[in-house]
Amino acid sequence: MNKTIALVPGDGIGPDVVAEAVNVLNAVAKKFGHSFSYKNVIAGGCAIDAFGKPLPDDQLAICKNADAVLLGAVGGPKWDNVASELRPEKALLGLRGGLKVYANLRPAVMFRQLSAACPLKNEIVGNGLDILIVRELTGGIYFGDRGTSEDGRTAWDTEKYTWPEIERIVRLGFEAAQKRQKRLCVVDKANILNSSQLWRRVAESVKGEYPDVTLSYLYIDNASMQLVRNPQQFDVIATSNMFGDILSDEASQITGSIGMLASASLGDGSGPGLYEPIHGSAPDIAGKDLANPLATILSAAMLLRYDFKLENEAKAIEAAVDAVLDAGWRTGDIAGADRDALQASGKLVGTKKMGQLVVEAL
Repeated sequence: MNKTIALVPGDGIGPDVVAEAVNVLNAVAKKFGHSFSYKNVIAGGCAIDAFGKPLPDDQLAICKNADAVLLGAVGGPKWDNVASELRPEKALLGLRGGLKVYANLRPAVMFRQLSAACPLKNEIVGNGLDILIVRELTGGIYFGDRGTSEDGRTAWDTEKYTWPEIERIVRLGFEAAQKRQKRLCVVDKANILNSSQLWRRVAESVKGEYPDVTLSYLYIDNASMQLVRNPQQFDVIATSNMFGDILSDEASQITGSIGMLASASLGDGSGPGLYEPIHGSAPDIAGKDLANPLATILSAAMLLRYDFKLENEAKAIEAAVDAVLDAGWRTGDIAGADRDALQASGKLVGTKKMGQLVVEAL
């Protein structure tokens, strides 16, 4: 298989972690007989510095013409005072809109080897957590009508959804659940919001096509509580843009480390998907060989699974990460209380060594 991957290293630790993911992809290509080529893309704060805008049209075009897109991270305090329309984060919105990706798949997985880093009690998390959150990405309150009155004393943001926007997310949730534990929970605020009531009507209209999946509903406030009270009740969660934003960040914390979590943003399959770790740019440790590359490496596994349909190759990466953790190797963010012991034994490692270990495990 010959495929082209657009690389968007971005800002802060983005270049550090993307470099290690590329090393792992190259190892996969060698092992399984594929050929991956790469196109570098400048986006985010570095693009503001170079071009005066966070996502130049020619850089977006590179992404659109690739078979998949792998992103590191964008943003940082250096650009806190630029005009709002020039914020580095606008590059993310531009990429999502330009690539027409409308669904964000964010697995919240607590690796059993890192259970000590989970803030929840052992009797709550049991042998681990594995939740998939399917978040609508291009609609809702983040993209609705908004404004501020002339006197600055009134402001509004509008939540708006159409039936097709909801249906494609709900269907994706059902299809994901079919491959997992066959449980889908739609999270909304249907006791108050008309848009949430529409989410329920859509879910009810299509559930008959997925008789093997159990469908349930929770209000967002209750779901937020249940996620820390009894997270094992969840398999797949499908929800709106804002609620998905909140729940996925909460879920990332109960798994123990944001540095371990990957994500995929998908469209209808006619163009490339966008894959990225969920952590930020962490400019304070950029270039210092301190960042955890595993979330980006696991994002590369999702890229292979969803865009290239290479399930065995994706599983090989995930198994390699598991093996490295089994062997006791840790970066600083996942060292926990064992940091001193890991330091003494030489198993507290940096970005490059962790990437090398995954390649060796492959």
